[in-house]
Amino acid sequence: MALFGKSRDINLFHTINSELLKDIIQTEIAYYKFALEQTTSNVYGESMGKVYYEPMKVACLIDKQNQAWSSDDFGSDVNQTIEFRFLKNELKDINLVPQVGDLLLFKNNFYEADSRVENQFFMGRDPDYALSQETSEHGDSFSIIINTHISRVEKLNLIPLRGGKYPTTTQVVGGLAVDNPAINP
Repeated sequence: MALFGKSRDINLFHTINSELLKDIIQTEIAYYKFALEQTTSNVYGESMGKVYYEPMKVACLIDKQNQAWSSDDFGSDVNQTIEFRFLKNELKDINLVPQVGDLLLFKNNFYEADSRVENQFFMGRDPDYALSQETSEHGDSFSIIINTHISRVEKLNLIPLRGGKYPTTTQVVGGLAVDNPAINP
């Protein structure tokens, strides 16, 4: 029978990690969850435009790779991969299950999720997959890592915000430009 790794030890680590991530590091991203039910597809299962839910602000650690530039007949292009590292409990609290195809907004760039990795276990155990009753109360799964690549804004049909503000809009009424108070409060 294991002596360490029970709920009291696990709660201590969850509390320390949460405080470290939210109060000290304070790196947040906007997470756009892919809405499969609202996305229309053709007979081949392909979709011309994906639909996403409104973004959620989530704290995480970020491991950036250097940008790689390439050139071809169409011009130059930039590629970049980033790992976003989340605390699993924080995602459970907001009912977010990361999946391939979701979007993450960081530094005014959109990153599309390529893969999900969940293999960081406290005490080397995940109680959800315990084979015996003795170990079902020991260990925990702590983090989820999302591997992403930079995605073009034009492909996503989204407009990134500049400086955290929406652009001003003007409504044309009877040939005259009128500020729309419904859009610009």
